[in-house]
Amino acid sequence: MSNASWVLEASGLRKTYTSGPQAVTVWQDVDLNVKAGESVAIVGASGSGKTTLLNALGGLDTVDAGSVMIGGQLLSKLSDKQRTRLRNQEIGFVYQFHHLLPEFSALENVMMPQLLAGVARKAAAARARECLAQLGLEHRVDHKPAELSGGERQRTAIARALVNRPRLVLLDEPTGNLDQQTARQVEAAMLALTEQVETAFIMVTHDSELAGRMDRCLQLRDLTLSPWQG
Repeated sequence: MSNASWVLEASGLRKTYTSGPQAVTVWQDVDLNVKAGESVAIVGASGSGKTTLLNALGGLDTVDAGSVMIGGQLLSKLSDKQRTRLRNQEIGFVYQFHHLLPEFSALENVMMPQLLAGVARKAAAARARECLAQLGLEHRVDHKPAELSGGERQRTAIARALVNRPRLVLLDEPTGNLDQQTARQVEAAMLALTEQVETAFIMVTHDSELAGRMDRCLQLRDLTLSPWQG
C-alpha cells in the first residue's frame, strides 16, 4: 500500500548483468523509501553499483526484479512517453559533470526543462532566475558555461535540476569534479536548499563529510543497501 508521504518507494530491487555465460548480480533485495524534504546519501566502494542504482531509481535504467514508485506512480507501468514526462516534471538530475549546453547562457540552460514542459518563455525565464538566485548566481545569468567557474557551473546544473519543482532530485557525485574549497561552497548551497524546499534529495558521494550531513546515510555493500556505520 502506497504511503502518500513517500516521494520514492523502491522495493526488492535486483540488477544483474550477463557477461557471456556468467551472470553478475550488481545488487539485490534493495529497499528504499524517501519522504518529501528528506536528504539521503548513498556511499560505497567504486564499482559497487551506486550510479546504476541511482539510474534505476530515476527510471533511466531497468531492474530485473522489484518495483520503483515515484509520487505513487509505478515506473514499470508507464509507457516510454509517460516515463520521459515523469523524469522532466518530477525528477531532477545532477551529475559529476554539469552537462550544460555551451552555446547557451546560464539562464537559458536552466530554462530548458521548463520549455520542454510547455511553460511560456517569459514564465520559464522568471522561474530560472529565481532558481539561480537561490544558488547565489543572480549576477551570472547571462554568462555562458565557459565564462563560469567550476562551482558556478555545478550550481547552475543544480538550478536546472530544481527549476520544474521536482519531487525528487538525484545527484551522482555532484562535487566529485571540484577542488575541495569549491566543493564545500556547492555543498553549502545544496544543504541550504534542502532546508528551503520540500524536494527529496538522494545523493551518491565518496565524500564522507558530506554524507554525514544528510538526514540519512546508506551504504551499498555486499550487494545490498543498509545503514552506514560511518
